[in-house]
Amino acid sequence: MGTVIIFGATGTVGAYTAVYLKECGYDVVASGRRKSDGGFFASKGMRYIPVDVCRREDFDALPLSGVDFVVNLSGMLPARMKGFDPQKYVDINMTGALNILEYCVKAKASRVVFTQSISDVAHLCGSPVPIPSDAPSAFPLDNDHSVYSITKTAACHLLEHYSAHYGFRHFILRLPNIYLYHPNPYYYLDGEKKMQGYRRMIRMAMCGDEIQVWGNPSLVRDIVYVKDCCQMVEKCLSADNPVSGMYNVGTGVGTSMEDQVKGIVEIFSSPGKRSRITYDPSKPDSVEYVFDISKAIKELGYRPKYGYLDYLKDFKQEMQEQNFALLWGKEVE
Repeated sequence: MGTVIIFGATGTVGAYTAVYLKECGYDVVASGRRKSDGGFFASKGMRYIPVDVCRREDFDALPLSGVDFVVNLSGMLPARMKGFDPQKYVDINMTGALNILEYCVKAKASRVVFTQSISDVAHLCGSPVPIPSDAPSAFPLDNDHSVYSITKTAACHLLEHYSAHYGFRHFILRLPNIYLYHPNPYYYLDGEKKMQGYRRMIRMAMCGDEIQVWGNPSLVRDIVYVKDCCQMVEKCLSADNPVSGMYNVGTGVGTSMEDQVKGIVEIFSSPGKRSRITYDPSKPDSVEYVFDISKAIKELGYRPKYGYLDYLKDFKQEMQEQNFALLWGKEVE
């Protein structure tokens, strides 16, 4: 299988990816900004090496031989930024990405995986028409994602340059919202802390509370579970196809807001205390989008394994088992 270095391994997608690749047989070296991982990665048979990607000297702790693949899942996200500090986006998403690419060259990695945000195709959202992997990239200029999107797009171009100049293969995975269990159900919107909408509905269903569907209940969204995202990363490392490029991480299927709520009620409601669903079309609509995954199917051999209800069932199991408690702690109010 080979040895893979994962940057951003203590984050949400990063931790799930590290565990998945280890289970697939890869020798995984996990790296994150945190000085300690609480012993989590060692408990899974992996090495953990702390690296602040903004500090080039930190990379000296990483191996320079025997490295086959590098997966860069590090990054500063608007959802994790209290307030607004554009310099952090530049430092982590651009300078950090450049430092990782310099490391890739020194370590002679043969393949590099990077992630892009759905915000670079936000101009194509608002329709059930699937968004192609090679859709023209643009970024918003007037919201809390603007500087984030600019820096992520610039980092993608840096990767493309390094790939062409140094001859390694690159894979850019465009991620929509990736659904997963984490003990912290909160995020930041315009710098202010809020609970994730689907996590709030799950809590309401567990309590048997009424759940209201806002706006047009038929609008759809591509609901991607983290374990399908992990599968995509692995496909990039193992695919025989020599093509580099951009790939959508998705299911290719839109799930309506109404079906999303019905699924949450079905899976999380207690017996005899099923949540009632009501509708308020006067409230704002959800953002509608579906990703075209035909390129990933053709070139990487990717096939999503988690339908909507499959994801909810596995999410519930992860919530009960608390498999990442050593790394993230347990859920508290």
